[in-house]
This record gives sequence, C-alpha cells and structure tokens, in this order.
Amino acid sequence: MSRTDGSGQMIEVIGLDADDTLWHCEDGFERAIDEFVDLLLPNAEGFDRAAVRAALERTERANLPLLGYGVKAFTIAMVEAAVMLAGERLSPLAVEQVVQIGKRLFAEPVILIEGVGDVVPLLAQDYRLVMITKGDLLHQERKIVDSGLAAHFDAIEVISEKDVPTYRRVLRELRIDPSSFVMVGNSVRSDVLPVLALGASAVHIPYEIVWSHEIAMHDGSVPELASIRELPGWLATRRGVGRSAHC
Repeated sequence: MSRTDGSGQMIEVIGLDADDTLWHCEDGFERAIDEFVDLLLPNAEGFDRAAVRAALERTERANLPLLGYGVKAFTIAMVEAAVMLAGERLSPLAVEQVVQIGKRLFAEPVILIEGVGDVVPLLAQDYRLVMITKGDLLHQERKIVDSGLAAHFDAIEVISEKDVPTYRRVLRELRIDPSSFVMVGNSVRSDVLPVLALGASAVHIPYEIVWSHEIAMHDGSVPELASIRELPGWLATRRGVGRSAHC
C-alpha cells in the first residue's frame, strides 16, 4: 500500500530504527552505568556519582570517531574511564568486573517494545519495510535474529553512523526515492534530522530514556507519536491506495 504524507508525497517505504524503537536498549546501558559507578566510587577518590558518570560519557564521546557505537565501544570506554579515575588504585579484579558488566550487557535478552509485535507485521502487508540501525555488527545481527522480526523487512541495514551521506547511500542502493520514504525512530538526531535533509519524511516516537549524545530538537513540524501502535493510524490519515505493484 502506498499513502501520502502531510505534504502529499506518496509513502511506499517505511524505515524503522531498531534500538529503543523496536526493542528496549538504553535501559540496559543505564543499568550498566549504575553498576560501573557503584564499582568505581570506592576507588575514584574525589569523584562523586555524577562526576564518574560524566567521565565515562566524555570517554565514550571521544572514542566515537574511532570505535563507533555499541556495547564493545561502551565496554572499552568503561575500562579507559576506570583507569583514568582510579589509577593505581584500580585492581586487576576491578578491571575484570568492568569487563563483566559489558559482557552481561551483550547477553541481555531482546525485549520488544509494547505493540511492536502486532504493528510490524501489519505494516509489512502494505509497505516495504527497511530496518536501519547502528551499532556493533555482531551484536545487532544477534538482536535482529532474536527479535523474530527479520522476516517482515525487505532490507536490514546495520550502519556505523546515521548521517546524511549514509542515509543517501542506503536509499540509493535500495532504489528508494526519498520522497516516498518515511523514517520512524526515537532519536531526533539520528532518525529525524538526516532524513529531512534528504527530502524524506520522519516520524518521532520518543523513548523514556535518551542518551545525551542523541538529544536534538526539530522544528515541530515532525509528527510525534506516543507509541508505535499509533503509527498505522497516522499512516491511515494520509491519502493513497495500495502497495505499489512493483513492491
């Protein structure tokens, strides 16, 4: 099925973010950060909880150009921040405990966000679906398989960054006209602003926890839904009929 967005553009393809749009993710990082802070505080002389957390976040951000996103990069940042904060007071056992925090985060089960299990198969009946997610390739591939959603997508793209050049490349390789594409996700920085810059559409579904690196604002013209369950209804308000015959 193809429908139009509010400007009259025909929507044929829906891009869906994965982490914190299809399944829970940031909750696990928050638990891991709390564990890390609890572990480091006794050895991080002169630092309180907020300072330990801030040091970890600064390390993550500094490493992004080299290490990218995901649990592996996060674990390396924890180790690096621990060494910086505790110095010689950091025991080999404490380093091992930091690594174990990362491993537990890797092993967390995939839990779909409420409504996803019903809505994604419904959308797949009428639209081409493309999952576009960033992070560690191996970990994302495992989560995609464990989610049970893969069969509903025409394409799945695990990318290193969600920026204008990357979205442009993905749409070009999948032969998607930006005017026929809407991206749905929880991050304004990653799921909204880049696709708008390409002339595509976006729908923002906020998640209760947002990593500070992903915080950004849009101009208010982007639809914001309380739940993915509202997405089919929003699409139904757009004019248009039927999935294109070539899809």
